[in-house]
Amino acid sequence: MEQNTQMINKLNHMKNLVILAAVFICLFSCKEKQSNTSETASAEAEKVEITPKTYAEISIAQGGEWVDGSKGHKEYNAGTSFKNIDSLEVPKEHTDHSWFIRYEGPGWENGQIGYRLYLDWRNAIDIFGKKTDTLVLPFIGQDGFDSYHESSNWGQDILKAGKSMGIGGYGRIVADTVAHFQNVEKTYAQVKNSESNSTVNVSYEGWKTGNESINLHSQLTIYPNDRFTKAELTPSKEISGLCTSIVKFKDIPLIKKEGKNWAYIATYGTQTLVSKTDKLGMAVFYNLNEVETQKEGVHDHLIIFKPSNATLTYYFLGAWEQEPNGIKNEAYFITDLNKKLESLESSNVIN
Repeated sequence: MEQNTQMINKLNHMKNLVILAAVFICLFSCKEKQSNTSETASAEAEKVEITPKTYAEISIAQGGEWVDGSKGHKEYNAGTSFKNIDSLEVPKEHTDHSWFIRYEGPGWENGQIGYRLYLDWRNAIDIFGKKTDTLVLPFIGQDGFDSYHESSNWGQDILKAGKSMGIGGYGRIVADTVAHFQNVEKTYAQVKNSESNSTVNVSYEGWKTGNESINLHSQLTIYPNDRFTKAELTPSKEISGLCTSIVKFKDIPLIKKEGKNWAYIATYGTQTLVSKTDKLGMAVFYNLNEVETQKEGVHDHLIIFKPSNATLTYYFLGAWEQEPNGIKNEAYFITDLNKKLESLESSNVIN
């Protein structure tokens, strides 16, 4: 009888061990499954890409060499492809139409509009009109330097800057003439992209105009919403005549409005390369406390800043009628500008 009792106790003990082992295996299995599920979710999250709303780039030719060109300056010859880079010290050989930088300088865009800066002596800012709300700069100019002047599914280059500073470009008035960037010791360009904006930074060392030589830093920022670029110019010392502008076109009148602290100049009408009926609006917003005068130049509607070594801030924009859901007439354009002016008056920024 005692032996039977001992046997029963041993069986019960073994049964308990089996139950504990089963519970342990179950817990371990559940934990491992939870861990695997977590790792899978993490891996899936890493695969999700956030579509950028803004973009800036600078792209240079590679595989070729600098040669004496047919226009009296060096040209980059026999380039095999373009390479995007984050920063660039502009080569001494580079000038206009030297075929080294894709579409001749850095570009920046959002879903509504694109811009480019001629990174040479002209230093003008041009407009890429867009027929799509997707980002297109990586594809522009890949098939030739002049292809973006022709109409395509994404849009095209729509502004003829000529001898002007384009829209929101910058230079210096010397003896009633706009001095561009013919004489600069070194020029550096850098692009940055983030979830909130994209920027183009350009530093000019030893920019000589008249009897003056300064360093100048510019930062051009575009945001996900709206067409404007925020421009910030920081000179190394106080200098007279630093200016920005809108390119002038015959028979296109200047529109002006001043608030208490901010003002704008603008133009609207048939002023594109697209056709004789295609319409474009352009505007520059400026802080009245930073500006000496607004006057007419030969090729530009000029805004001339007061001498300062502090950062000067202004905004510029283009509004093309072929932009999807864009501004289609002058009245709508002026209404949009007035809303932006109100925003600047109340907060010093465009919201």
